[in-house]
Amino acid sequence: MSEEPDADKMIKETSILEEYHINWTQKLGAGISGPVRVCMKKSSQERFALKILLDRPKARNEVRLHMMCATHSNIVQIIEVYANSVQFPHESSPRARLLIVMEMMEGGELFHRISQHRHFTEKQASQVTKQIALALQHCHSLNIAHRDLKPENLLFKDNSLDAPVKLCDFGFAKVDQGDLMTPQFTPYYVAPQVLEAQRRHQKEKSGIIPTSPTPYTYNKHHSRTIPKDMRKKIMTGSFEFPEEEWSQISEMAKDVVRKLLKVKPEERLTIEGVLDHPWLNSTEALDNILPSAQLMMDKAMVAGIQQAHAEQLANMRIQDLKVSLKPLHSVNNPILRKRKLLGTKPKDSVYIHDPEDSSEDSNVALEKLRDVIAQCILPQAGKGENEDEKLNEVVQEAWKYNRECKLLRDTLQTFSWNGRGFTDKVDRLKLAEIVKQVIEEQTNCQDSQ
Repeated sequence: MSEEPDADKMIKETSILEEYHINWTQKLGAGISGPVRVCMKKSSQERFALKILLDRPKARNEVRLHMMCATHSNIVQIIEVYANSVQFPHESSPRARLLIVMEMMEGGELFHRISQHRHFTEKQASQVTKQIALALQHCHSLNIAHRDLKPENLLFKDNSLDAPVKLCDFGFAKVDQGDLMTPQFTPYYVAPQVLEAQRRHQKEKSGIIPTSPTPYTYNKHHSRTIPKDMRKKIMTGSFEFPEEEWSQISEMAKDVVRKLLKVKPEERLTIEGVLDHPWLNSTEALDNILPSAQLMMDKAMVAGIQQAHAEQLANMRIQDLKVSLKPLHSVNNPILRKRKLLGTKPKDSVYIHDPEDSSEDSNVALEKLRDVIAQCILPQAGKGENEDEKLNEVVQEAWKYNRECKLLRDTLQTFSWNGRGFTDKVDRLKLAEIVKQVIEEQTNCQDSQ
């Protein structure tokens, strides 16, 4: 393994504005941690992509792992990283952030590229697959698992026909120490053993202990956005090659698909097996035109896939959020001090009566915020109630327990909240993301007290 870069020493603490102009209005896309913007180097007028993360250990780890992998030609390069305080419009004060300057990928995402090419050939598909495999092989050689491989994280350097494709977004990447316990996947790209491990975990929770040992380490979290029939097909390896779409595609290509969709990991192609496969190394023309471009022009279908991706990614962000609460008697919170002095039962029915048993109040406040996120991502409604009414209800509850939070107040105003409900249509995923920031802010406040 090559020597790891000391990412902290490579992070600049001078202002990024001394060397770059930042276009705050132009967004290139949204990574798992927020939008990627455009910046320009003052000295050369060259354009770069700018990713901004809250400066936390998780973000520094993302930078470190990306830097380790970025020496490969099929992985997006990191130019430099700044640690600066940045205040966004919805925030009451500046917050410490990492500003990651990366090479600009003018060619856009893989899905978009395919949809724009009326003549996307099997040879081109083979070449793209080989580059993706080379990027992954490089990550694996460093013992790093990317854990979020999908078309949105594969970008073309430019719009030329032979533009290289590169892997980006290491927000879920992790060094494999045999403890990859949380499955990070997007619906329809999930491996069968992840679903099998989830099934086993559910049996264990129900008291049904499997008699055979499980070779899988993934457990606990599950995707509720995969339909039952799709889940069954993934776990049984049930698929077919429809004649209309696959009749003109080579047997070599079908062989790769078959071997990559093996249910048992030990029977599935390794990354080295993919790179050695004849389809990736064929000297044949393979100039048959794939139907991919026509399928991608079905905007409703693509939008549906992307919506499923967005929902699952938002869900994974929530699952990754680790909340650590201090005992209430050690927290210097003015609201709780007032309640304790008054000794009266508040209207919200949370009564602080024993310092040793009083962490419940802070817990409830955070739980109400999580209820908002859950309703945004996986809408549920009771009998005689619609999803909008349910969202209004959980937001009211969250506001009741978090009235002192300026970020939440500003957020609700932005989303046209009138105290009882939203007056305009709500972007639920955006609301979920900002409410997650509220939870982080509340948690950080508790940790600093």
